[in-house]
Amino acid sequence: MRIGMIMPRSGGGRKSLVMPEVVRLLTEFGVEVEVICPEDRLNHLCQLRPVHDLYVLKDTSDMGLGLAGILHAAGAVIINPYPASVILRDKIASTGILKAAQLPVPETYVTADLRKLAPLLKDGPLVVKPYRGRDGEGVRVAHDESELIDPLSRRAPFFAQRYRKPDGMDHKLYVIDGQVFGVLRKWPAKTYEEKLGSPLTVTPSLRDYAVRCGAAFGVKILGLDIVMSDGEPYIVDVQSFPGFKGVPDAALRLADYIYHKGLQLLNKKI
Repeated sequence: MRIGMIMPRSGGGRKSLVMPEVVRLLTEFGVEVEVICPEDRLNHLCQLRPVHDLYVLKDTSDMGLGLAGILHAAGAVIINPYPASVILRDKIASTGILKAAQLPVPETYVTADLRKLAPLLKDGPLVVKPYRGRDGEGVRVAHDESELIDPLSRRAPFFAQRYRKPDGMDHKLYVIDGQVFGVLRKWPAKTYEEKLGSPLTVTPSLRDYAVRCGAAFGVKILGLDIVMSDGEPYIVDVQSFPGFKGVPDAALRLADYIYHKGLQLLNKKI
């Protein structure tokens, strides 16, 4: 079995122990694994074609998604599928899908002009985010117009949600093929230890949100950020193939899922 792991460039302040362990475990399972880092190579697009039985799309940067798009068009099987991964990078589209699935999201607004958000501040603060942001980059809470108009924010569209004051720490849910795991996490998490968080008991209602979210996007691997405010849940972000920090035996669970997905594909070919 050959598996291509499309991975982000290591370093840059990122610390991940899960994915290197996934690669090691798959290799121990007898899989031929190639780690593909799009940003570290010259990519000859005219020669790019599927050469692996299965691809794992961990790198959802613009370059990673672009290469995955070419492989998808050529018939490659990818975890998570390319179309879903693209939608999950787009907070505008993904919020619309969450709402259509009757999942709880804060009031959400999109505009090409930040000044149009100013009148909304009379009803309370807004959380302003890059619509294609990752890892909490560029997220800020605006209480008045001076905080809203950030001179560094020049790329429209602008994505904003009504701020809901958290009852406590954020609820992070991780899904691996129907299994749901919970982590309580401080926001913003600044250290690796803070990102590991502490265990969260996954209630039936939280599990229902996580499973329905995966079904709405058609993915088996995902992460959800949920803010509890006045006892009510609000899904504020969804990620394709998150880091799984704080999930017990995350690497083994992921490697097992990927391996058996590859076996299913090979059996179909026989």
